[in-house]
Amino acid sequence: MPKPIVAVVGRPNVGKSTLFNHLVGQRISIVEDTPGVTRDRISADCTWNGRTFSLVDTGGIDPQSEDQLLLHMRRQAQAAIELADVILFMTDAKQGYSPDDEMVAQTLRKAGKPVLVVVNKVDSFPTTKHLEFFSLGLGDVLPISAANRMGLGDLLDEVVTMLPPADPDEDNSALRIAIVGKPNAGKSSLVNAILGEERVIVSDIPGTTRDAVDTPFAYEGEQLVLIDTAGIRRRSKVALHTIEQYSVLRAVSAIGRCDVAVLVIDAVQGVTEQDEKIAGLILEEGKPCVIAINKWDLLEKTTGTTEAFDREVVSKLHFLSFCPRITLSALTGQRLQKLLPLVQFVYRAACLRVPTGILNEWLQTAIAQNEPPSGPRAQRVRFYFATQPSVCPPTFVIKTNRPDDVHFSYQRYLENHLRKTFPLEGTPIRLLLRGRSEEE
Repeated sequence: MPKPIVAVVGRPNVGKSTLFNHLVGQRISIVEDTPGVTRDRISADCTWNGRTFSLVDTGGIDPQSEDQLLLHMRRQAQAAIELADVILFMTDAKQGYSPDDEMVAQTLRKAGKPVLVVVNKVDSFPTTKHLEFFSLGLGDVLPISAANRMGLGDLLDEVVTMLPPADPDEDNSALRIAIVGKPNAGKSSLVNAILGEERVIVSDIPGTTRDAVDTPFAYEGEQLVLIDTAGIRRRSKVALHTIEQYSVLRAVSAIGRCDVAVLVIDAVQGVTEQDEKIAGLILEEGKPCVIAINKWDLLEKTTGTTEAFDREVVSKLHFLSFCPRITLSALTGQRLQKLLPLVQFVYRAACLRVPTGILNEWLQTAIAQNEPPSGPRAQRVRFYFATQPSVCPPTFVIKTNRPDDVHFSYQRYLENHLRKTFPLEGTPIRLLLRGRSEEE
């Protein structure tokens, strides 16, 4: 199931971004003592007591302002409320109860979502400054000091209890396949074609799919789950007053929780800059990938069309050149039967575990064929042994005397040699160079 979303909302300048930064453990949101600084919705994963959720920072809600910027911020906060599973309604202990707080509370009551009232800027504990906020009638009220990191553990404890329960019937052994790509590339049509029924809405209007929709099904005796996602557009194209940015959040989250990503490219439009960015997200997450070139039936073809298009894909998506590519048509079913076998193939590659003995034989062969160049001051780089600590993606650790002196071009040589030696097509790999410990 998708990661739950926890939205932080409230009036301007009550400390939402400060809280966000402390909870996610890094300075992501801009913090400044000026109302309206956070103009965009910002999200990051947060884990507490074994539960992971997406924490979303929003701009302040000023219920009475007619300023256009603040109106946009109010709409984006309302979009956050609509898509959130839990809402943290932040108020200000120093300013005390405000009529604007009551107006925000009215919006939250209509939403019908679980709400925790968070009273920020409390100077000392224990305190009674939060008690007046019980009059909002939204349930529990919790005092904190985001700036001083006081009460944040209690806050996260409360948040975890309010999250929707994990689905006990969810089959975590099922292969999860995320269908991703830019808007209107044919993702939903592809999902429907694979399932053989109209399970998700198909429209020529970009943005029809807003959520990441999970659909379990069986294929040749194996349980699979298809995740149809909203199209990912360039950030500059995502309007502040729509919920599309949250759709992008769901799609990026789907890449993170899938086992295999199918990157759908529109054959008519060719490989675009946005396709490159989505491919980069897949690589960053370390997910095996199949590149599906959809709408192949609509492309005018001449001699060499397939080869020319393949060269374009390899050129623009060179960092995914190890991924298999398939031309197909969700509309006509052309070559559709080859897609799922490819998905299973790249997943097996991602799960490949090479025995240590064989891996070290590979290392000696690679060194013998191309010795590493010497480091600074003609100091020789030596490789001792290799291990594979994990899979998905396959991760290889090579022990060396001078890890910082191994040139990136030689690291690339080792990675390419790994791919030539072992069946690793379709999956990213991690190659880590480490110095030896005293025990080793």
